Amino acid sequence: MKIAIDVMGTDFGPGEIIKGALQAVDEYGCQVVLVGKEEIIKEELAKQNHADNKLVVIQNATEVIEMSDHPGVSVKKKKDASIVVATKLLRHGDCDALVSAGSTGAAVASALFGLGRIKGIERPSIATTIPNIKGATVLLDSGAKVDAKPEQLVQGAIMGSIFAELILGIDNPRVGLLNIGEEETKGNEQALATYPLLKAEQHVNFIGNVEGRDINAGTVDVVVCDGFVGNVVLKTMEGLALAIMALLKDTVYNTGVTTKLGALLMKPALAKLFKRIDAAEYGGAPLLGVEAPFIICHGSSKAKAIKNAVRVAMEMTEKNMVGRIGEVIVHDEENGGL
Repeated sequence: MKIAIDVMGTDFGPGEIIKGALQAVDEYGCQVVLVGKEEIIKEELAKQNHADNKLVVIQNATEVIEMSDHPGVSVKKKKDASIVVATKLLRHGDCDALVSAGSTGAAVASALFGLGRIKGIERPSIATTIPNIKGATVLLDSGAKVDAKPEQLVQGAIMGSIFAELILGIDNPRVGLLNIGEEETKGNEQALATYPLLKAEQHVNFIGNVEGRDINAGTVDVVVCDGFVGNVVLKTMEGLALAIMALLKDTVYNTGVTTKLGALLMKPALAKLFKRIDAAEYGGAPLLGVEAPFIICHGSSKAKAIKNAVRVAMEMTEKNMVGRIGEVIVHDEENGGL
């Protein structure tokens, strides 16, 4: 299997992305195509003693779309940008899947313009896997589209359910509509219009409205919302996790010897806890609804996250997730749904 990896435009530079790609090659035996400025990639491969690795291919791309660039405009103007070139490889069948940790907006725009949507899908969704106390919850959309029609939220629920089942191994995943209360009559116009559509959708196990706290409680497997709300939820959780970690470290380092000894004794248990809640364990977030497996990673992703993103991309390819989504959407259209 061959995975295209956009190595440019990230917070930590190409070196960290390439490191993760090489870890994926070693662990999963896949072939990777590193897309970006050839000279930089060759230099990094030499540093990491992989200059002659037969499973690593370099695809030169002379331009980079920065985080500050306008996504849609840049994708059209910068024809030789790394994300644009990587998407072309995917579209032409030269690669099976794509992983990028560059600009999310540019990745979404490149996927829409360069790959296109699965037949019947109105707008793709970014599905982010969030750890909870029992396992994980899929939140979508977490940023592909700011607004969403009720029918698009239903499609998101279908895609999220398929992802949770095929990739996370959750049987008959429970789907909830993110709202300000559990009652059917709660919410804004969007939520009120979406609720009956989800209730009638035969391809999802809809359990009703859920609140933000349910995401981490493990009482729901797939949470549906528009990209504006989803991104706010995701960033709030990221900020809270960082704040708790900072407070924990500060408390341990600025108290007595007894507390420090206690923390030392708890170190193995804390290591297990941090592993459970580490977003890098889940890699990146798939852009569901486009014509090939397309994984979007956080701009600050380290090697571990990239390696796991490649794993998810491989699993999506092996389990024909794009085909499965297409089958369900077409079935709904033929039977008068959506």
